Amino acid sequence: QVQLVESGGGSVQAGGSLRLSCAASGYTYSSLCMGWFRQVPGKEREGVAAIDEDLNTSYTDSVKGRFTISKDNAKNTLYLQMNSLKLEDTAMYYCAADPLCLSTFPRRYWGQGTQVTVSS
Repeated sequence: QVQLVESGGGSVQAGGSLRLSCAASGYTYSSLCMGWFRQVPGKEREGVAAIDEDLNTSYTDSVKGRFTISKDNAKNTLYLQMNSLKLEDTAMYYCAADPLCLSTFPRRYWGQGTQVTVSS
């Protein structure tokens, strides 16, 4: 069982930056495939960024060049650095993990979510 706890969400003006963190426990962290998703009410949860056990990264097109996903294996923590935030980045952001790495955007274990609100 993998436990995930997100932090770092909040309110920011458009053009600003935030860094989300996700602390993981319950598994050999370095071998986890992990990712960030986001969801707004009435829409499906969307994969935003992912990183595999070899530290290869993937991003959805709308965040490429603005968001950076990274893992600190010494701290068992996943990060999402979000720069140049836009109004449409407003969402609940979720951390996810999969020890089996069955897909590019892992969906087996989830955190509780952290809200990001971007205002004009």
